[in-house]
This record gives sequence, C-alpha cells and structure tokens, in this order.
Amino acid sequence: VVMDPALKESVIADLDRFLRRRDYYRRIGKAWKRGYLLYGPPGTGKSSLVAAMANYLRFNLYDLDPSHVHSNTSLQKLLTAMPNKSILVIEDIEALFKIQELLSEVEVTPAEVSEMLLRSEDPDVALQEFVEFLQDKKKQGRRTSK
Repeated sequence: VVMDPALKESVIADLDRFLRRRDYYRRIGKAWKRGYLLYGPPGTGKSSLVAAMANYLRFNLYDLDPSHVHSNTSLQKLLTAMPNKSILVIEDIEALFKIQELLSEVEVTPAEVSEMLLRSEDPDVALQEFVEFLQDKKKQGRRTSK
C-alpha cells in the first residue's frame, strides 16, 4: 500500500501491539478486538489498506452490506457468529443512515426503489442516485405542502 511512511509505520506498530496484547485482554475480561474508521472519497486506498492489514495479521476478511442488517439483533447475531481472527468491513454506513432518514420522510413505492437501484451496475453510483432521488422527492414534498 502506498501511503505516508510514518503513517504506515504507525498502523503496523498498532497492529503488532494489538497482536501482543491478546492475553492482556483476556486477563482484564475485555474482548480482543480493534476498530478502525477509514473515511475518504472513493479510490483513495481504504479497501486496499484493509486488505493489507488482513494479510499482515493473517486474518480472514469479511464485507458486510449494511442494507442487509435489518435490526440490532440481526447485527449482534452476525457479530457473535464471526470466527476469531476476522476483520469485518462495513462500507457506506453514512449512506445507509441517510437513506433510512429520507425514507421515513418521503412516500416512495417499492417499485420506485427497485427502479432507482437497478439503474446502474455500479452499487456506489446506484446508492448515490437513490439518495439524490429521495432528496428530490423530499424537496417536492416541501413545495407542494406550502
């Protein structure tokens, strides 16, 4: 992964420290886990960094599509069923929350949802267009209620 050498060293040092402290976590009764929040525009290397981290740690890598999580209970079941030495990647969390908020504010049919999501083969583009569609519907609703 091409990145600032100091930042790369910092990430590797953190991963090494995490690996060394497994027994410490067990002794104090805490789950042996580590979280990272990576953010930035598409194509800036977030997924490559996660893949490199999984490779370095020799951990399995799993992707979670947040649109398939319908409740806290289903997320909790998924997380407890994950094997040890796993990395879980949850992408586009902010898009999910934005969509949920917009769906609660506008009237939209299942057919409209399907039509919007199937317009593009690229899931990132489809989600962005769907958010824009919902935002437009919200604006139209404001205009008609005035």
